[in-house]
Amino acid sequence: MPRFYCPQPLRPGATVDLPESVAHHLHVVRLQPGAALTLFDGSGGQYGATLADIGKKRASALVGAHEAVEVELPYAVTLAQGLPEGSKMDWIVEKAVELGVAAVQPLAAQRSVVRLSGERAEKRHAHWEGVIVAASEQCGRNRLAQLAPVAELNRWLAAPQEAQGQRILLSPRATQSLAGWAQANPAQALTLLVGPEGGFTREEEDAALAAGALPLSIGPRVLRTETAALAAMAMLAGIWGGM
Repeated sequence: MPRFYCPQPLRPGATVDLPESVAHHLHVVRLQPGAALTLFDGSGGQYGATLADIGKKRASALVGAHEAVEVELPYAVTLAQGLPEGSKMDWIVEKAVELGVAAVQPLAAQRSVVRLSGERAEKRHAHWEGVIVAASEQCGRNRLAQLAPVAELNRWLAAPQEAQGQRILLSPRATQSLAGWAQANPAQALTLLVGPEGGFTREEEDAALAAGALPLSIGPRVLRTETAALAAMAMLAGIWGGM
């Protein structure tokens, strides 16, 4: 059944206007009034719905009963990702959402090729929000991962992040493994700190450690930036549950 994010609060019996992008999609696939849909507004759970009206750029739906369906991880993972080049960040965000990440923090690091600021940063932020919505619609999540504005690494490290739990610096130089640490500790909120291509510099890693980050390894092989966080999330889910 097609499922879509609707940014306005939903309630049974209400008729809601669907986002223009959703209306366009429904028009392209030639869905007709009376078709069954699933809608969610990000506050938890989902709603069965019926397509009421459709045009090229508009569509409305009659909201049905609320369904208390949740597929969130039992612990919150924040991904603090050093900005990679090209479209890699799109892929990282999409797959991290599929794996259950609760929040994404893009970071500008010394080895980040991409530099974002001003209007360009706002456009990329809006684009990544769209990636989060599309990935959530596809994978069945009813709560959207939070996306923070791009931050410079050292400033982010200096800011208090209690709600995001233990900061874990994924580093090939670490002597303790993420798997061993997870097996010895209960499931908990945490932040995975991942460098861009080439990783964080020695100075950046030292700054992260000074800010309380725990250095952990995810294996003997050096993974690409677009692989590291996803492998770590899959590893945690295998140990703590959620897959």
